[in-house]
Amino acid sequence: MAKAFRNTRKGIAGYLEPGERDLVRKLFGDIITMLEPDTIADEDPLAAMVGLDEKAETPSDPALFRLLPNAVNDDDDEALEFRRLTERSLRETKVGALRAASLSLDSSRLLLNYEQGQIFSKALNDVRLVLAKRLDIESTEDAERIHEVTSPAQAEDVEQYLALVYNFTTWLQESLMQALMEQLGQQPPEHPSGR
Repeated sequence: MAKAFRNTRKGIAGYLEPGERDLVRKLFGDIITMLEPDTIADEDPLAAMVGLDEKAETPSDPALFRLLPNAVNDDDDEALEFRRLTERSLRETKVGALRAASLSLDSSRLLLNYEQGQIFSKALNDVRLVLAKRLDIESTEDAERIHEVTSPAQAEDVEQYLALVYNFTTWLQESLMQALMEQLGQQPPEHPSGR
């Protein structure tokens, strides 16, 4: 059974059973698949190098839109232009974090430094955003309904199974964030000169 992340002298430590690690790794892989854009054969290499994506569109999948929301409200043309300028790098950043977090899952005993903990937390957050959209969590009442599913014996359909997964990843991320906050509190203050 998983053990919550905690701050230790060696770093941020956690524990996941092999089946739990496989689940988290698969979730990370699923989000990577959602985020990786189709390769365009006639793509301008210079545009790709600087991060431009002339063919970027507002995602039709609501869960992908949750990961890649519009940066400009109330102006579809401006939102689309901003998306074309920034979406490629946002996708690459998210995929990089998900891949790096997956590498942390090679052993049941997880030991993360502060930076690795932040990356793992970002990856978990993206998983939770997708699951929340798939579960239609839009309000406090929706979240409370989902949090009522606490036992695998309660999972009689896909939504209840997803609720269990959402609750597990939420618990995992909360314990990781608590450990990160504790570690941040232990950091010596930076000298004003930067030394």
